[in-house]
Parts: sequence; C-alpha cells; structure tokens
Amino acid sequence: MSEARGELPADSVVVSGMRPTGRLHLGHLLGTLRNWVALQERYRCFFFVADWHVLTTDYEGPRDVEANVRDMVADWLAAGLDPERSVIFRQSDVPEHAELALLLGMITPLGWLERNPTYKEQREQLAGRDLSTFGFLGYPVLQAADILLYHGAGVPVGIDQVPHIELTREIARRFNHLYGPTLVEPKALLSEAARVPGLDGRKMSKSYGNTVALDEDPAVIERNMGKMATDPRRARRTDPGDPKDCPAFDLHRVYCTPAEIDWVRQGCTTAGIGCLDCKKVMIRHVVADLAPHRERRAQLAADPAAIDAILAAGAEQAARVARATMAQVRDVLGFGRVGTPQE
Repeated sequence: MSEARGELPADSVVVSGMRPTGRLHLGHLLGTLRNWVALQERYRCFFFVADWHVLTTDYEGPRDVEANVRDMVADWLAAGLDPERSVIFRQSDVPEHAELALLLGMITPLGWLERNPTYKEQREQLAGRDLSTFGFLGYPVLQAADILLYHGAGVPVGIDQVPHIELTREIARRFNHLYGPTLVEPKALLSEAARVPGLDGRKMSKSYGNTVALDEDPAVIERNMGKMATDPRRARRTDPGDPKDCPAFDLHRVYCTPAEIDWVRQGCTTAGIGCLDCKKVMIRHVVADLAPHRERRAQLAADPAAIDAILAAGAEQAARVARATMAQVRDVLGFGRVGTPQE
C-alpha cells in the first residue's frame, strides 16, 4: 500500500479530488485510492469529484459526466473510502469553489499560469482540442480554490503534481500578504506508490488507452495483460533480457512474492522462461486483487440513489466549511454582505 511521506498534525485537513472522465483503472487504485484510504484513518479528509474541471479540456461536449460521477464514486467506495470517515462530495454542488476561484484569479499573475509545466505539456499532448481558453489556462486557480476553501494542510500527489501545489501555496501566500493571514498554505504529501505501467509500457493513463479498468472482466484482463510490453531485447523466446528494462516487471514488484521475483529475474536473464510465462504469475495476482473490488463495485453501482445520497450528505458537510471560509475571505476583502444574515 502506498503512503504519504511526511506527517501532519492529527487534526489536519487533507484535500484531494479526481475528474470524472471515464472508467478508473489499476493506476488509480495503486497510485491514489489506497493512499486516500490510509489517509482517512489519520486525518480529516475531503475527497471531491472535480466535475467542473472536466470543462477545462472538454468544454465542447462534457459527455456522460453524470454517469461517470456515480461510476467513479462507486470505485472510491469499493476501494475503501468511508463516508463516515471522509467527506465525499461533488465540486459543483458547492458553488463557493467558483466564488473563491474568481477572487483568487483577480490576484494571480498571468506569468504564473503560463509557466505551469502541465499547461505546456497538455497543449502538446491534446493538440486536437481547442485549449486556447481562459478556463484551461486558469484551471490551477480553480484547483487552488478547491484546496484553500477547506484550509487543506496536505494534498496527496505524485511527484509530477508538486508544481500545482507550489502554485497553490504561492497564491495563498500572495492573498495573505495583500489582505492578512486567512488561507492555509498546503503541503504536498508525496505518495510512495510504485510506477504503474500501462499495457504499452508508458504510464497507465486513460488518454493513452493503455489501461486495466477496475471493473474489467478477468478474461479481458488476462488477454490484454498477456500482450503487455516487455524488454524489447527479448524479440525471440531464446533472447535473454533484463527485468529492469521490462515495463511489466514494475507490476511484479507490486504484486509478486520475493521468491516469484527471484524466479522471474533468473528466468529472464537466462532466457529460461518466456515473457508470457513470467507475466502469467503477475496477472494471476492482479486478477485476484481486483476480484473483491469488482464485486463490491457492482453492488454499489446497482444502487445509484445510495451514491447520490452520499454525495448530497457530503456536499452539506463541505458547504458548511466552505461558507465559513468565504465569510472570512469576504470580510478581509471588505465585501461583508451588509444586511445579509451570515451563516
């Protein structure tokens, strides 16, 4: 199980979210969800469905968002997130996210957003989409609002997301410098999760179409993972290889026993076994690991009303905190609502 490096005080708030853009996969489970489950045992956690963020790269046709929201939350719950321990809600059900993002956008220098490495990378990777919008350039401001609204002290992220947290810290620091101490500067909680390779050897990602979905049929998993990329030097069965150059071996490290790993290493370097022979050992573990998740998920997905109720209850809890934060923000900005009852 992955865990976050660095400890926070026991009463700290941890905030994280995920965009509902399709089926969750093995990378989400190993790299994010199991870390969230561990964090909810130690901190007060707010986990939100970032549905507004879908529009930043797909404003022309945010298809199936409603269904994706329920499917994603079913996976969260099946993985072990507990609405009794964590606040689970949908971003768009708490309009204060948008209000704080608007106000933070007023003080965020344009250069900060243009230097964001993800902004440059996604413009290259998603070249077929129109990303020349204010929403896409400014989505880190909305992301900052998502965190700062709940006074999040920690945000669980991978190393590639650290620049986003640093930008959030800079925005909070600038706000506090201009108007007085109001917003908490969050800390990046770096997870120790192993790299999860996709079927083609690149990082597992929906955008690459190289994933193992959490609700996949076992036969499909076995067939697709059997074709997973391996050490390119093993073009023939008799060619020796090196596990450190094999994408599939990253999953062996996650799933296999020390004895199995030693067997794979010996067989690979001597060409004593074929690539499919070693992959079958790892695939067996993956299928067994996902079996209880798939069963729990199917039960949860069959009751969408229950998922909606969890999201509604979570939104009520999140809104109470969000309204209190916005009362503070309006006050330091001098926008107290005269004549309007405050909550």
